[in-house]
Amino acid sequence: MTHHPVLFAGEPVDYSLYLVTDRPLAGGRSLVDVVRRAVMGGVRAVQVREKDASVREYLAFLQDVKAVLEPLKVPLFVNDRVDVALASDAAGVHVGQQDMPCADVRRLVGPSHIIGVSISTPEEAAQAEAEGADYLAVSPVFVTPTKTDTPQATGLEGLGAIREATRLPLVAIGGIHVGNAASVVAAGADGVAVVSAIMAAEDPEAASRELLAEVARGRGGKQ
Repeated sequence: MTHHPVLFAGEPVDYSLYLVTDRPLAGGRSLVDVVRRAVMGGVRAVQVREKDASVREYLAFLQDVKAVLEPLKVPLFVNDRVDVALASDAAGVHVGQQDMPCADVRRLVGPSHIIGVSISTPEEAAQAEAEGADYLAVSPVFVTPTKTDTPQATGLEGLGAIREATRLPLVAIGGIHVGNAASVVAAGADGVAVVSAIMAAEDPEAASRELLAEVARGRGGKQ
């Protein structure tokens, strides 16, 4: 099956540095301001993850984030909630293995929205690709404290096996920081997705810039 990825603003999405938000990690700072500073530092895609907000709060917050991202042509993804993604006119939605199956998400959002799927095995990668996913998040690559309900960490070897199993863009998530970002890209990821490495950083802009430099270093280190 030939895969035709959904474009954003007429271009393929750049997954080099992908931020997943986490309000508690912002330490009381404005989350919209943290996102703004991260994008100034080079974040190329943003996924908003709000587990406790009401739908109305979620939609209002997404409009604030979109106001920051749209002028810069940075796509906004909504975690888990297909209805909220559609209502907010986000670029796409990201689902995990316990969420709505990718095939059902595609049926609901149609061809114009980007779908990301969290996977941890080559089999899950192949299934998500067959069901119409546009990109995959290999989760978790390393052990991470920000999510406790994830499967066993894939490690670099597992990431490499998943790379062999799919043509889709891969973002690595789970325990990613400036010290290992280059290694996961060299192992086959197209980019890195981070939570605490940016959300908890004292200077989100500088942290983003350093991570993006490591992604570039990982690409240069490929054989």
